Amino acid sequence: MSEYVFKLPDLGEGTVESEIAEWFIKVGDQVAEEDIVGTMMTDKAAVELSSPVSGRVVKLAGEPGDIVAVGAPLVVFETDAEAAAAGEPTPARGGNGSDGAAVAAVEIATPAGEAKRVMTSPAIRRRAREAGIDLAQVPGTGPGGRILRKDFDNWLAGNGAAAVAAALPRAAARTTEVKVIGLRRVIAERMSAANREIPHFSYVEEIDITEVERLRRHLNSKKPDAALRLTLLPFIGVALVKALRQFPQCNTTYDKERNVLVRHESVHLGVATQTSDGLKVPVVRHAEARSLDDMAAEIRRVTDAARDNTIGKDELSGSTITITSLGKLGGIVSTPVINLPEVSIIGVNRAIEKPVVVDGQIAVRLMLNLSSSFDHRFVDGYDAAAMIAVIKERLEHPATMFLPD
Repeated sequence: MSEYVFKLPDLGEGTVESEIAEWFIKVGDQVAEEDIVGTMMTDKAAVELSSPVSGRVVKLAGEPGDIVAVGAPLVVFETDAEAAAAGEPTPARGGNGSDGAAVAAVEIATPAGEAKRVMTSPAIRRRAREAGIDLAQVPGTGPGGRILRKDFDNWLAGNGAAAVAAALPRAAARTTEVKVIGLRRVIAERMSAANREIPHFSYVEEIDITEVERLRRHLNSKKPDAALRLTLLPFIGVALVKALRQFPQCNTTYDKERNVLVRHESVHLGVATQTSDGLKVPVVRHAEARSLDDMAAEIRRVTDAARDNTIGKDELSGSTITITSLGKLGGIVSTPVINLPEVSIIGVNRAIEKPVVVDGQIAVRLMLNLSSSFDHRFVDGYDAAAMIAVIKERLEHPATMFLPD
């Protein structure tokens, strides 16, 4: 018998360390080659690691929440010499692995030793664990039988309700301690850095969206497939793209290390999305080249993938400006935090009907506030207000969104 040391591989994009998000094994477990051993959290996404060898787990690097440097021991296996030798050249899967590490970037399996390998996301696995649900009972409709968020929700709404109720404790504890790890830790660090480093300038404008809402409903009446119907968000995206052509200083990222502002000709639109794991910002690439329907389809695709945790980590980075919206929960006014390293974020509040004066007469109009924030180091207040004014004009006169500049 001998020991095989599985070291943390390079997970790509220049990462030098990663956080342990979840273990699927424990000391003493017998693990087969290619079994998923755990999930590591980078700044961009959760990355799953599979065992390069077969053997018994002797030692783990730490607990969920602990940070491990690339190249440091992650798992120590007890194995025979032949198996260890066979494991050394195992190539990486889904990343720039090293030390014989096999890396799986999308699918997650159940812990080694279970009869059935269940593929799903860490968020769904955590929800199932907290509710006391055996995921082997939940049918999955994703690739290879992967359990998607909608599969889990549908099962929970049906025959899963009784299982959840049975799993609940008779008397709830007075307090619950939740360790800040994984995506929640990354969110906390990024929000703190944004507030610490950026002097936010917030600007709120009220917009009459009666006409664009009428257009939206008319276009949707021509779409028999409800899944393809338009929300307000792609209209705002198109109006924003038009405005950025006049105000390129708002479609900018700040390279702190070089102290350089990078103005982008392309608009890579971040769409802040609430998921069961926390806030993610998937990116709509080249929004400036997309039609209204194409913009809507891509927003729908990347946000659904973010919620299902099937999105690639490259689709969670590289945005040049972000839109954030809480939909019907959007409130009247908000002060969104800028998504580093960007310099602008457009916040969409709730649309409500209210009486306003139109041509000297009181009329009921559908009104919406845009509550946006700008990095005051690089975007002057006048330019911020002027850009929002252009968005306002486009949305209040929606035909102008489809005219050439």
